Amino acid sequence: MLRKTIFYITLLLFSTSLNAQELQGKVGVLAQQVGSSVDKSTFTTLQNQLTDFINKRKWTTDVFQSQEKIRCNFILTIQSVDENNICKASLAIQAARPVYNSSYQTALINYQDADITFKYVQFQQIEFNENRIQGTDALTANLPAVFAYYVYMILGFDYDSFSPKGGDAYFAKAQNIVNNAPEAKEISGWKSFDGVRNRYWLAENLMNTRYNNIHDIIYDYYRQGLDNMYQDDASARSNILEALSALQDFNQQNPNTMIEQFFVQGKSQEYIGIFKKSDPEDRTQAIQILSTLDVSNAANYKQELQ
Repeated sequence: MLRKTIFYITLLLFSTSLNAQELQGKVGVLAQQVGSSVDKSTFTTLQNQLTDFINKRKWTTDVFQSQEKIRCNFILTIQSVDENNICKASLAIQAARPVYNSSYQTALINYQDADITFKYVQFQQIEFNENRIQGTDALTANLPAVFAYYVYMILGFDYDSFSPKGGDAYFAKAQNIVNNAPEAKEISGWKSFDGVRNRYWLAENLMNTRYNNIHDIIYDYYRQGLDNMYQDDASARSNILEALSALQDFNQQNPNTMIEQFFVQGKSQEYIGIFKKSDPEDRTQAIQILSTLDVSNAANYKQELQ
């Protein structure tokens, strides 16, 4: 597989696995908010089924070796369950990939989807067919559709970080889920009118040709920047600063897009660690750019990088 050959070519020569799945994922289903009338073993079963769903399904046509698997976490927090087994929940999604020649894992995704409604009866199958996403019951089909959507987002960001626009095929699959998402009055997050920060807008931003340079920014930040820190940290920092400057320009031309906020979310400590050893001029520029891109952490950047 060309995607990560430069990382693992020696290991690939000795590998015998031909069908390894892509994700090394952990799923947690938290139900502390649910009343005592609900059998909590239901959510243990759901957790096990979702873990199998993301880890045992083949999501791409590429061969992933064990050391290539993408580390990710899904935390599904059940907020309520009604008498018809309809659950309201939020989902936290985290995914990371290794930085070349280091033990450091850099975040690809760190996001919380706060509005998920689905129906689940213990031991029902978690099924997903990308050619027939809606299924026979929209509320039952919604949870696997949401998980599949974020799996494709994880794959898209991972592939984009290794090659220019490498994730296009997986962002397209995520958008296909949006376009054919389950529909019911209780379900939201799939439509443009459901809000300005949801599954619809993330997929739209990533597939909109007007925003094509966001994919170059992703590649430049990870591959041209972080992956080169081991051999020339000054040059790598310069590449990262250029990527963030391009993101700032992108945000000025396209204010308040979801993708800009999605990209910077959860990276403040990483940014500080990158630029803390920069020369004063680069630190000053980093403070200015980061304070614009990540307003909620502006004071922290000034304190840590001045």
